[in-house]
Amino acid sequence: MKKMIIGALVGGIILFAWQFITWGALNLHEAQQKYTPKQDSVLAYLGTQFSEDGAYMMPTSAPGTSNDEMEKQMKAREGKPWAQVVYHKSMPGMSQMFMNMGRSLAVNFVVILLLCWLLVKIPSPSFSTIFIGTLGTGIIIFLHAPYTMHIWYGSFDLMAHLTDAFVAWGAAGLWLGWWLTRKSR
Repeated sequence: MKKMIIGALVGGIILFAWQFITWGALNLHEAQQKYTPKQDSVLAYLGTQFSEDGAYMMPTSAPGTSNDEMEKQMKAREGKPWAQVVYHKSMPGMSQMFMNMGRSLAVNFVVILLLCWLLVKIPSPSFSTIFIGTLGTGIIIFLHAPYTMHIWYGSFDLMAHLTDAFVAWGAAGLWLGWWLTRKSR
C-alpha cells in the first residue's frame, strides 16, 4: 500500500507539473484562449444578455421545439456561424485559483492511485507493461474527452491535448514503471 501511495503522490505531481507547464509556461493551449482587443465590449454586451452563469450553444432550438421544426432550423443554419459561450458573472480571485490548483493536484493523485491499484493487480508486471499501461491510460483519456468533444465542437487546441497525453502520461509511466517494479529493500 505504501508503494502505491508514494507512486500515486509522485505520479500525481508529475501530471500536475505538466499541466502547469503546458497551460502556463509553454502556453500550448493558447489557441483555445485567444485574445481579442474587443473583449471589454464583448463582455459588457454579454452581461446585458445573460442573467446567470451558464454554457450557451448558439444557435440552438428553444425548449419544446418540435422535431420537424428543429430539422428545418438545422437546415437553415448550415454553413452559418455558430458559437459556444461559457459565461460567468464574476471572475474568481487568486484565492480561488489556489483552491483549484489544490483540487487539481488531489484529483491527479486519486487518478494515479486508481491506476496503480489496477497495475499492481497484474501478476509480476514489467517496466514496459506498466509504462505502456500508463501511456495507454493517457491515450484513453485523450480519446474519450478532448478528442470526442473535438469531433462535435471543433476545439482549437486538440494537438496540445494530444501532446499532454503523451508527455504527462509518458512521464508518469516512466516513473511508475521504475517505482512499481523496483525491489523493496
